[in-house]
Amino acid sequence: MLICLMKKILSLVSLLLTFSLSAQDDVAVKSQVAHAINEIREFIAIPNDALDAADIDRNIMWLKRKFGDRGFNTAVLDTEGLPLFFAATPVSGEKPTVLIYMHFDGQSVDPSKWDQPNPYQVVLKAPKDGGFETVSFDELGDDINYDWRLFGRSTSDDKSPIVMLLNAMDLLKKDGKEIPFNIKVILDSEEEKSSKPLPAAVKQYRELLESDFLMIVDGPVHASENPTVVYGCRGITTLTLTTYGPIKPQHSGHYGNYAPNPGFQLAQLLATMKDTEGRVTIPGYYDGISIDEKTDSILKSVPDSDEAIAEKLQFKTAEKVGSYYQEALQYPSLNIRGLGSGWVGDKARTIVPESATAELDLRLVVESDGDRLKNLVKDHITKQGYKVLDHIPSKEERMQFDKIITVAEGSVTDAFRTDLDNPYGKFIVNTLNKSFEEEVIQIRTMGGTVPISPFINELKIPAFIVPVVNPDNNQHSPNENIKIGQLAYGIKAFYGILSSKMNKNIPD
Repeated sequence: MLICLMKKILSLVSLLLTFSLSAQDDVAVKSQVAHAINEIREFIAIPNDALDAADIDRNIMWLKRKFGDRGFNTAVLDTEGLPLFFAATPVSGEKPTVLIYMHFDGQSVDPSKWDQPNPYQVVLKAPKDGGFETVSFDELGDDINYDWRLFGRSTSDDKSPIVMLLNAMDLLKKDGKEIPFNIKVILDSEEEKSSKPLPAAVKQYRELLESDFLMIVDGPVHASENPTVVYGCRGITTLTLTTYGPIKPQHSGHYGNYAPNPGFQLAQLLATMKDTEGRVTIPGYYDGISIDEKTDSILKSVPDSDEAIAEKLQFKTAEKVGSYYQEALQYPSLNIRGLGSGWVGDKARTIVPESATAELDLRLVVESDGDRLKNLVKDHITKQGYKVLDHIPSKEERMQFDKIITVAEGSVTDAFRTDLDNPYGKFIVNTLNKSFEEEVIQIRTMGGTVPISPFINELKIPAFIVPVVNPDNNQHSPNENIKIGQLAYGIKAFYGILSSKMNKNIPD
């Protein structure tokens, strides 16, 4: 009886102690979030359009100062394009090394589309009536509301994650934690421009970047807002298709029914590439891809709702490339991302246009090769009776061929996928599970693209995407934002991963 009572008392004391420590942790994180908000405001105020080299230089100066303050050694790595930023803690040969990839450039902005005067001046907003209202930063106070949001370009993609790492380092130092890793950080300055210099740069700086595994901190957590680890992403390449009518726009009354209309030509051509249910009809496009029972089980473990996605995007029936959302992401896509001919809206004119253009993007999976898929598309176009050119046709060519198309090809960013049984992945998943006491959602392949294949191909290391921002962050769009609660999440995620020791049986 006495022993039983003592056990209950000890259990209660342990529970109270755990609660006390947890409460202290929450207070420490919340205090660090307040500091992170100030740094985000400061960082966002430096424009970061990758089209402006001076913008990138100013961002690098800020990064050198902030990482240097945290004890990192820093370097600016010259490339064939804009420079990369590199930072590393002092290296110990006995520790495993984690390489963390993020980017600090951002999409261009059109201020007229934003609900604030300057997208580079962060605005604080609180939820109200299904939308948001602006709140003064003076109202933040000590008890920060985690539902409030910071609005500004790159608040989510991808400056806030950088600030989360910096503030996690602050918290680790305050707590006197020994970091059982060598930490290397590589920050891209042209991610929003497809990171064209990256493959050559990774090869050039291979020894500097040498690591045991790679963490990509970019993109949103799953729509459920649960902790998320992603094992792969689709790659991307592009095609621009242009068809031709008369050499100049012509009066549709005089030449309609006579001069070939490039808009109709292009529409008819594009319609031959997919069936009515959205599947690519070009032979061989899906070759090499199979979904076995184990993979199907993994895909179905992600708590998506196809009905909720359709409701959110407001369409009745999804395309049939896969039978559900996660399955659809395992196949390469063929997407019309832009389509134009003549003028539309108030500027519409009664003309036969001189040309029509379609911009296509092809999302790639590990089993598909971007150059091969582009060649399949071009072969298909040839079989539809077109003369395929890589230049604007001359008069002689226009008079020689009935149907002419110019095809311009974009560069290829390869897909990647790490095995879900990889021990480094298991370490990340287990750490997030302990940090947040929630089931970690594991995604085999995400739909978006990050330029990671150069690291995997050159360094021969496994890679994992650890997203930290809210799913409804409007990245790449007007009114991009970060939920303040996600700042706390990201700081805590970095803290947990960088302070946890890995199992000794990790293979070389």
